[in-house]
Amino acid sequence: MEAVARLRNQPTSPRKMRLLADLIRGMNVEQALNTLKFSPKHPSVPLEKLLLSAIANWRMKNEGADVIEANLYVKTIYVDGGRTLKRMNPAPQGRAYRLRKRSNHVTLVVDGRNQTNQN
Repeated sequence: MEAVARLRNQPTSPRKMRLLADLIRGMNVEQALNTLKFSPKHPSVPLEKLLLSAIANWRMKNEGADVIEANLYVKTIYVDGGRTLKRMNPAPQGRAYRLRKRSNHVTLVVDGRNQTNQN
């Protein structure tokens, strides 16, 4: 049985977050956690917390089941654009440049490889 975790309005541009999402898509949970823990990119910390939250949600759905025996993996992960804060930056000759502070929404689905065949 799959479990879902969502991260809303993370103040990082979707392009930067998609780099990490593409990196862990389809990986086993243990390998994805290690990859995020040692990644130098700054969005790896909230993405690691999101993965831990998805694992906790899976444990709540499947009480008594073991994470290692279920062989959990990142089934789907996708990043959508969130709200954009629009600010003004001063520019020469009395003009102003628009500064867009982007945010994103991340949805992560975790599933067990062994359980898909039993249903």
